[in-house]
Amino acid sequence: MEKTKQLANGLEMPRLGLGVWRVEDTTATDAVKWAINDGYRLIDTAAIYKNETGVGKGIRESGIQRKDLFITTKLWNSDQGYESAHQAFNDSLDRLGLEYVDLYLIHWPVEGEFNDSWRAMEEIYESGRAKAIGVSNFHQHHIEKLMATAKIKPMVDQIELHPTLTQEPLRKYLASEGIAVEAWSPLGQGKILENETLVSIGKQHNKTAAQVIIRWHLQSDIIVIPKSVHEARIQQNFDVFDFELTKDEMAQIDGLNSNERLGADPDNFDF
Repeated sequence: MEKTKQLANGLEMPRLGLGVWRVEDTTATDAVKWAINDGYRLIDTAAIYKNETGVGKGIRESGIQRKDLFITTKLWNSDQGYESAHQAFNDSLDRLGLEYVDLYLIHWPVEGEFNDSWRAMEEIYESGRAKAIGVSNFHQHHIEKLMATAKIKPMVDQIELHPTLTQEPLRKYLASEGIAVEAWSPLGQGKILENETLVSIGKQHNKTAAQVIIRWHLQSDIIVIPKSVHEARIQQNFDVFDFELTKDEMAQIDGLNSNERLGADPDNFDF
């Protein structure tokens, strides 16, 4: 399996990365260094996580050249709008200590704001300070509304996605539009790691349930960013390229879907 996925603009994005949601700033530094040392090249943060400074420190201390890494951050809801999005992006770059990010996302679809935010993001993209731009938590109707005024189509939609929330209709739409799918909370916040089906499949491959889930994402053409702050777990989550799930095993995991959303629904969230 290829370890990168080509986005609509030709940029190669790693298929497996490290997420740092709810990770303290100083802890993020170590987690990022461990991940990069273990082979990760995609690191996903956001302004609202309040750990961009720690992530940037981890990047610099990793010893890996910036050009070999893929860094994502996100525009928070209270910063949405044309001018405020520009300022928020500059602030994120300052905290990260970087000259550019590889992917900049609108974190949530704030009604009445995300079209203006996107106009700013298109300008940021055209300036070269974001190598790709996209959205997060956008349903199909949000993307359609965005495209009513957009010049550039989002290259990624990062959504809650795991075996009990497979989001197949949305994934099918995104694929038809050439928009890459990225999963947040890919392990279902750990609530499905003792699922008998996943544990049983793992035993067939001498892998953990978490590794099975990550491999399921990869074989489903989903970019995946499991979060951990433990060095051994970070290493284990990346050890998924030496086995392959069968069609039957993939179907079994698909069958676990119950449309169970653990995070907010983008249609009625309030942040």
